[in-house]
Amino acid sequence: MYRFLISPLLVLLPLLASAQKNVVDEIIWVVGGEPILLSDVEEARISAEQSGTPVDNPYCTIPEMLAINKLFLHQAQLDSIDVSEADVIQMVDAQISDFIQTYGSREAVEQIMHMKLSQVREFWKKQAREGEMINQVKQKISGDVKVTPAQVREYYKDMPLDSLPFIPTQVEVQIITYTPQVARAEVERIEARLRDFAHRVNSGETEFATLAKFYSQDGSARNGGELGYAGRNQWVPEFANVAFSLNDPKKVSKIVRTEFGFHILQLIDKRGDKVNVRHILLKPEIDPAELEHGVARLDSIADDIRTDKFTFEAAAQALSDDKDTRNNYGLMANHVNRSITSRFEMKDLPADVAKVVDTLQVGEISRAFTMVNEKGQTVCAVVRLKSRIDGHRASITEDFQTLRKTVIDKRSEEKIEEWLKNKINSTYVRISPEWRGCNFKYEGWIK
Repeated sequence: MYRFLISPLLVLLPLLASAQKNVVDEIIWVVGGEPILLSDVEEARISAEQSGTPVDNPYCTIPEMLAINKLFLHQAQLDSIDVSEADVIQMVDAQISDFIQTYGSREAVEQIMHMKLSQVREFWKKQAREGEMINQVKQKISGDVKVTPAQVREYYKDMPLDSLPFIPTQVEVQIITYTPQVARAEVERIEARLRDFAHRVNSGETEFATLAKFYSQDGSARNGGELGYAGRNQWVPEFANVAFSLNDPKKVSKIVRTEFGFHILQLIDKRGDKVNVRHILLKPEIDPAELEHGVARLDSIADDIRTDKFTFEAAAQALSDDKDTRNNYGLMANHVNRSITSRFEMKDLPADVAKVVDTLQVGEISRAFTMVNEKGQTVCAVVRLKSRIDGHRASITEDFQTLRKTVIDKRSEEKIEEWLKNKINSTYVRISPEWRGCNFKYEGWIK
């Protein structure tokens, strides 16, 4: 769902501890009241080199980049922009999963990073939080940017064909899912385990956070189950209703079942319309026979569609368990850059779906398969490739929304650039003399 939005220089790889020892630290810039240290620059420089993306003229480029980030973060404080711990954990977990998938194992990632994954996680949490805050400030600055169809046509009117954006191959995919039923015995097993946890906490035998670290199947386990301050609408209703009903930090909640599994909660603190809780999540195990039943059921439905007993659209509306696509005739939606489209590049599809779609012809329906959805549930699915648009140079008639987005992005970038220039001119900045001899991207740093 989320990815880091701060500069890759600060995200890709943490600094080697051995390199840090060789830096004699000093304050080289001050932006507002915030210092930029030589060690900050060295950290970003070495990270960039280790990632294979070295920066030209790093001792000019990197300090300016850090200074720009500080301007955005200062504005985030003025605007009371914050990011919940739950969102931060989700972003970091997604990033770590990508790295493990890319490099093959946790051990391989640790070898590349030169540190334990737990250390990488803590480093990335700070970057993820700051990156999302910066992103929200940019969205607020450029949020009112709009363009008309006439402005889009005017922008591209005289542009040479080879200068138009290249649109990668895109697909539209319909999906029907079946969620395997959890056996009653499995529900009873999990509920009994959670009741035992609650009894141990309520009796003072152990701490809730300790049990969460050892047993919770949520990414928050490493933080003792703590989710951070969040509003009611940041959680699914069943979870939020229980979280906001808690009043005694010493007591454990009743068991609550959500689409993610079974939870128990403990109140940490309430602050206005936000609450901070810990939770323990246990996910039920699905009987393999139930998965086989789900696959067979969807294969039967797919066969009926192929023989024209009913359409894929009708089956999705009547039979699919996927509430996000059921009312849209099974058509999957791609949420990207504050907009929604039915078109996906292959890399943006869930991996299990992309693997199947890659084998299909337009109009073809797959055999049923199992996949893990965005909620961490194992479900059965069958998909239909509705359309495939091969890679091509964009045209106004076929790709208006893509071209419109490009114009909006350019106008937004221009508005952010204007904001930055004004912010630089109105902010106290002091640069050490030996760091001033740079051809900076923005004027106004040296007063």
